[in-house]
Amino acid sequence: MTKTLTLWYKIIRKMTLQQLRYIIAVDKYRNFAKAADSCNVSQPTLSAMLVKLEEELDVRIFERNSKSVVPTETGAMIIRQAQKALNETARIGELVREEKGTVSRKLHMAVSPTIAPFLLPKFIRHYRESNPSVELNIQEMKSDDVIASITQGDTDMGIAISDKARDGVLEIPLYTERFYVYLAESCWRKLPVFKPENLEHETMWIMKEAQCMRRSLFSFCHSAAKGVKIYEAGSIETLIRVVDENGGFTVIPEMQLPFLSAEQRANVRRIEGDYVSERSVSLYIHDDYIRQKTVNSVIDALKCFLPKGMMAEGIARHGIRI
Repeated sequence: MTKTLTLWYKIIRKMTLQQLRYIIAVDKYRNFAKAADSCNVSQPTLSAMLVKLEEELDVRIFERNSKSVVPTETGAMIIRQAQKALNETARIGELVREEKGTVSRKLHMAVSPTIAPFLLPKFIRHYRESNPSVELNIQEMKSDDVIASITQGDTDMGIAISDKARDGVLEIPLYTERFYVYLAESCWRKLPVFKPENLEHETMWIMKEAQCMRRSLFSFCHSAAKGVKIYEAGSIETLIRVVDENGGFTVIPEMQLPFLSAEQRANVRRIEGDYVSERSVSLYIHDDYIRQKTVNSVIDALKCFLPKGMMAEGIARHGIRI
């Protein structure tokens, strides 16, 4: 125990913030050239710094050879503490900006690809109009990757399907939208309204990332016993085109409706019931995130175009308090 405390004391005493950034970059990219480029230094400079630091600490942070760069067991602990230290340092500047009533200069977001087509075009326009000084960076990634990116500190916040939170990540419900049935023109089942049981005896084209969720009608997504043929596609737009060409049906979220042609809208049917035919979308942040004004700047941009009644009532009226 004494030896461990002595090691951490030496690390804290000797490491500068810049050195913390260097080792975190090496861990992130597992490549010295890419890490150096991300830190805007030369590779020899970064490599020399790492060697010097390891010599001063008398500990190996990374094992490296011609093919890989991997943290040692002690190195992994150092990296975790380094990330925490940098996060806490960044919080000081954020606290000052919050007190001054200003939004942060940079905002890194991640959005699930099953949500991005409906939100991003209008969100980017409204957000940039209201926050022209903010450097906005948005990446599309699957829901699980959104959460992982927030946990690792690579992303400030993310928007993804609800019920994805884990330890260290806070989930804020944003909005809920209905699902609708989209039929091929050739589909024989032209019911005016569909019940969930009506969907189990027709060829269904589906994307699990977008449509198979807990609080939905699609429990049969995980069952082959009812004879439903499930095909997976890469986007909801792809599903619609597959249905148009191959028959059968799919289910689409409410925010897809404005993107349909007049002919396609004639093939849309309502699903009976409330909770069984909807999906919820949430905003995710790290549980120690302090940039309340930044979060509310995102909420305000969403409120500019999300349909009335779709956004969570408390957020729509009062915004977010962290």
